[in-house]
Parts: sequence; structure tokens; C-alpha cells
Amino acid sequence: MEVIKVQPLFLKPVFKERIWGGTELQKEFGYDIPTDKTGECWAISAHPNGPSIVGNGPYAGMAFDELWSMHPELFGNPQEEVFPLLTKILDANMDLSVQVHPDDSYAKVNENGELGKTECWYIIDCKEDADMIFGHSARTKEELIEQIDEGLWNELLRRVKIKPGDFFFVPSGTIHALCEGTLVLETQQSSDTTYRVYDYDRRDDNGNFRDLHLEKAIDVITVPHQNILTKPMVEEKNNVAITTYVKSEFFSVYKWDVKGEATFFDEQYLLLSVIKGEGTLLHNGEAYSLAKGTHLIIPAGYGEFQIDGVCEIIVSHT
Repeated sequence: MEVIKVQPLFLKPVFKERIWGGTELQKEFGYDIPTDKTGECWAISAHPNGPSIVGNGPYAGMAFDELWSMHPELFGNPQEEVFPLLTKILDANMDLSVQVHPDDSYAKVNENGELGKTECWYIIDCKEDADMIFGHSARTKEELIEQIDEGLWNELLRRVKIKPGDFFFVPSGTIHALCEGTLVLETQQSSDTTYRVYDYDRRDDNGNFRDLHLEKAIDVITVPHQNILTKPMVEEKNNVAITTYVKSEFFSVYKWDVKGEATFFDEQYLLLSVIKGEGTLLHNGEAYSLAKGTHLIIPAGYGEFQIDGVCEIIVSHT
């Protein structure tokens, strides 16, 4: 019986055109984007609406959702039927629609068994004096409905200033929207369910208003808004600063700021996205290039490995 050597799984992203997208994914990461309105890079995805493709090793060419189903040993033989996480990079060249996502229980009943969507954002870059919509001012559901019905968006929607390096945890039920001039790495539950609340009366390329989902949105919006602040914790080790942003029931997210050769060890599988600089991953005499814009999974049980270089990597796991 042939023994397959365990390797990191390098993934080829899937790109999505969006009305609010642009060309920043090409400019910043050198991606071969399909159009000049590319809004989303689905970097590590097993979602049926856009599964990544394995780019190396014995599983090269395999869709990631298929790999998850056929080789659970690579992920520690998990209980979940579907891969639970999704890593994206978003280019908000224009304001995104104001939206909200359901939790697991609501999505299961109303969205054909889809997962809910709690997510988080690491701000890679943004224009000067940028902001985003995060939360609302309504004190009761009745007040929320009244302000939506009357179109009192400036009174209802809460805006917060952002800058590169900021991190935001966005639980299901939170009204939110990225705004123009923002580049974000998003870690989320593996879900593609979004309820649009307000879209600035924009029309699509065919001159039509995009659909709103007000009934479902009002069902799931948390009232009053719960402002869950995360406090990043930084741990300095040999040649690496590890920032812990969040540990939740859905995911934990970190940033590894590597300067030199740093050693890591983890028994569970890890999702890695190189957002700045470059390096080399070293393991048992093998070397793998980590260029900016690279996305990979370290399989479960991979053991000790090194990263040598100067780079910033966003890391997540369940």
C-alpha cells in the first residue's frame, strides 16, 4: 500500500464579480482576476457556491469539498459533514449593501440546512479616514421596523472609523457593511446566506434594483445592537509575534508576524493566508514557498514546522 506523505494543502482561489468590486485583488496580490469588478476572493472554501481547488501534491486538481469528504484523516476525522470555515478577501471598491446574517438555527430552517454566518474582518488596507457600518441605534424591534419603514438610515445605522490592522468580530444578527476603499480578510462560517437591508437605491447593470430581504432581516437582527469588542492579545516568541484576535465557538483567529525563522506546532488543522511579505515553510526537509497572497491548510497531525522569512499571516481554526 502506497504511503502518501502529508503535505500542506495549497489552494487556488475562486473569484466573484460584485457590483461593488474593483481591481485591488490584482494590484495588491497579483491575482488573475476575471473582471474589473472583482469583489471577492474565496481563498479557502469548500462551499458548493465556490470550492477552492487543491494546487499541489497527491490531491492536486481535487475540489476542496471533495477532499474534505474523501480524506477526513487530513482534518483529524472531524464530526462536521461540511467544512465549517470560509476564508475570503474582499475588495470594497464601492459601499457594500447594508446586510445581516442569520444564526445556525434560523438558517437551518429557512435556508435549506445552510449554516449561519458569524464572521470577522481583518482590515488589510483602507483609504484615509475610512469607516464602515457596524450596528444600529434602535432600542426595540418596533423602533427598528419604524426607522426602516421611514427610510431613516442616517439615524438608524451606526458608523465606526477604521484603519489598517483593525479587527472586528461580527456575530450573526449584526447589521454591517464595508464601505468604499476597504480591503479586508474575512474569516467566517461556511455560509453564503446574506439578508440585504438597504442598498442605497442602487441599480444593477440591467437597471434593476437589487432584491432586499427585509422580512428575514428583521427576524434575525439583534435588538438592541450588541457591541462585542475583542481585545487583541500579543505574545512574543522567537522571531514571531502572535496576536490572538478572537476565540469563539465558531473559529479562532490569529496573526503571525514572522521576522526570521520561527517554529510552530499544532495538532489540529490550520488555515493560513499570507497577507504581507514572503517566507518559506520548512518541514521534515521539505521547503514550500509562501508568497504574498498564498492560502494553505496545514493538515491535522502535521507536527512541528518552521516559517522562515518576513511576513504576516492570518491563521484560523475551529
